[in-house]
Amino acid sequence: MRALFLPLTCLALPAMADDIALSSSVSAVTLYPQGATVTREVTFSAPAGQHDLILADLPQGTPLASVRVAINGARMGGVTTRSDYVPPRDAPDSAALIDARAEVERLEDALRRAREDIADIELEAEAARARITFLGQIGQGEGTATMTPDQLRDLSNVIGSETLEARKAETTATRRAEAAKRALKDQIKARDAARQALNALVPEDEARAMLAVAITTDTETQGTLTVIYTIPDAGWQPLYDLHLARDSGALRVERGAFVQQSTGENWHDIALTLSTLRPSEQTEPGQIWPWVPRIEDPQEIQPMARGKAESAFMTLAAPMAGAPAADMATASFDGLSVTYSYPAPVSVTTGADRVRLMLAPLQTEAEIVAQAVPMRDPTAFLVARLTNDTGELLLPTAEARFYLDGRYVGQRWLDLIADGAEADISFGPIEGLRLTRLVTDRNEGDRGILSKSNQQTEAVEITVENLTGIAWPLRVIDRVPVSEQEDLEITWTADPMPSERDIDGARGILAWTFDLPASQMRKITLNTSLRWPDGKVLRQ
Repeated sequence: MRALFLPLTCLALPAMADDIALSSSVSAVTLYPQGATVTREVTFSAPAGQHDLILADLPQGTPLASVRVAINGARMGGVTTRSDYVPPRDAPDSAALIDARAEVERLEDALRRAREDIADIELEAEAARARITFLGQIGQGEGTATMTPDQLRDLSNVIGSETLEARKAETTATRRAEAAKRALKDQIKARDAARQALNALVPEDEARAMLAVAITTDTETQGTLTVIYTIPDAGWQPLYDLHLARDSGALRVERGAFVQQSTGENWHDIALTLSTLRPSEQTEPGQIWPWVPRIEDPQEIQPMARGKAESAFMTLAAPMAGAPAADMATASFDGLSVTYSYPAPVSVTTGADRVRLMLAPLQTEAEIVAQAVPMRDPTAFLVARLTNDTGELLLPTAEARFYLDGRYVGQRWLDLIADGAEADISFGPIEGLRLTRLVTDRNEGDRGILSKSNQQTEAVEITVENLTGIAWPLRVIDRVPVSEQEDLEITWTADPMPSERDIDGARGILAWTFDLPASQMRKITLNTSLRWPDGKVLRQ
């Protein structure tokens, strides 16, 4: 950075005639799931001649190589950037920050005075205790032996009255000190709250980067300097509340976005656009490499562990390395990405705020079925089967919450659902639809990972029982084995036969669809048989 040269004698001093110091702030941001494009706009006035427009208030972490500059109202020359040896900037504090600091100082002064008052009161109590000690020692002196009874009586009265006054003074001072200490706790709480309020304002005290733009103008002019750059330390995350009405199948998707940034400066009243583009991730298609198989003698082939085999394949495939009514944003889809332009100015404090913005809700219709996977689950699950006809993408997110008839049923990851795509979305278990899957008969020769006989048969009985009190449309999913070798013969039968086969292109995945009335039970039997030549073994 030392090699950069800026024609300034001392920027800490007032700007010279041909240098124009400007103060800028973020005016607009396009926010991606990871990263952002930031726009700063600042107006300037310049007399005729050559000048340098100086911005010394860019965040120090600004990727200066990504900075792009545009000038309106003058001819632009060279652009110089600097992240080290930046002159100090005069950044005025906001009125809220000034008031918060003054309140902290006032409460701390009051706290000091209160502690001094407590110390004074404790001194009074200590003085009273010293008087009591002194009075107690008077009657023990040798001079009392020569005193007459009247003198002793008078001395005793004086000691008694003085001791009483001293004890009253000690008691009063002790009580005043205790009361002052109790009040001190409230003052400490008020001071701590004021400090917390001051810290919440997050003053921008981090070091800054500098930008110098050379301009030339033939006449006195007024213009606009626009600075655009991309940053990694910001992003947004979609969130969805999916509300399903079981009686009608209506699905309402209430949408929002969590916005955060850690750029080192606060964003005040910016124009915010959310984009689904991911410039921080892969932006070009992958590359494949020649596949050159070879043969070897059997003894030269060494078994490869599964993890190593997967690693070798990944190395072959990718050897090179390197994501009142509220204001709501409206969406725009250009075939590549969706952008949401928020209608109101947005403020986001650096490193602190996680701002939630509302997006316009979506509405669609779904078919409700009870989906059962007896091989994995003891109950069926309520699933909304839908086609995304909203005209927009539903983006992947971990912030998806599901509601059935107004009741919260859970939160989990939601995958991407493209416009026009079909999807199955679960809304929780149906505890009254009980599932069992029993292997009623199996013959597989020698048991173990390898089957040494040349035949294996299995009989399975699936039972679905409806204990909910209402009828349900059921979709039961199970599987049968599939063969990719001519010598391995697989046959299967089912009663009843499945309604769907090879679901979503997954071979051997079967589905049965039927209505199951209340208090009824339905059974499905599934028989499979595998045969292979003698001398071969079956690896499962």
